[in-house]
Amino acid sequence: MTATVEAPKEVQPGLYNISADLYHSDPIPGGSLSSTGARKLATECPAKFKYWSEHPEPVKKDFELGTAAHTRVLGDGPELVLVDAEKWTTNAVKAEVAAIRAEGKIPMKRSQLEQLDAMVAALWADPEAARFLDPDSGIAEQSAFWEDHGIWRRARFDWLRHDGQIVDYKTTKSANPVDLPKVIHDWGYHQQQEYYLDAGVALDLIDPERPFQFVLQEKEPPYLVVVTTCDPVARSIGRHLNDRALNTYALCRESGEWPGYLESPFTSLPSWVERQYA
Repeated sequence: MTATVEAPKEVQPGLYNISADLYHSDPIPGGSLSSTGARKLATECPAKFKYWSEHPEPVKKDFELGTAAHTRVLGDGPELVLVDAEKWTTNAVKAEVAAIRAEGKIPMKRSQLEQLDAMVAALWADPEAARFLDPDSGIAEQSAFWEDHGIWRRARFDWLRHDGQIVDYKTTKSANPVDLPKVIHDWGYHQQQEYYLDAGVALDLIDPERPFQFVLQEKEPPYLVVVTTCDPVARSIGRHLNDRALNTYALCRESGEWPGYLESPFTSLPSWVERQYA
């Protein structure tokens, strides 16, 4: 159970159709914990989480293709703007690109737009992915806010189906089933799955009999697609990490202290080195 802190009375739990910028700015008075924040708290010390929460990271160019793919697939997201220049190295083009990003839009090369067209075509050609993300089956980019033991939590669904199922679309370097365990672990998707399910249950939005689904698509040709969900062991670990993050968040908020790393008087070598010399 998490520690209890006073929750703002003026906030109403619910599902809201708000912009991504408003969601990420955290509109809850006093702050709320997102799925991304929970994942950071589970892997970083409170001091680093606190700094991250107060100093939002600028949009990384490497992530723009994934965001653009979301816009194309889900029909919701920042506007994609063609910058039709062979090179983006001139001062004029750099200024144009910077201005587009400053407006919250995504500058795209013609080759990138063609890549997106190919990715979308490959996605809709996959029967399972097409069924889960059918444009008539749900609604995109909805923001959930709910209160849990005095802590406000938030999540933003990629795709919330009318039949009570959550679907999350992700682009990835590899959707090969051999690589998926590492992908899930490295990006904390097992935590995200449980966090989003908590939101769905708390707000009575989902059918518990319909499992959460990830639709993962590779960013290189032929843009292969895999639909998957975390197994019971991964889900159990995700729940444990989320509980730990929530408890840490509540305790730090209550005390006003966000400590750094714990003291470590002894430091071991990596386990594989110990095994090598055992």
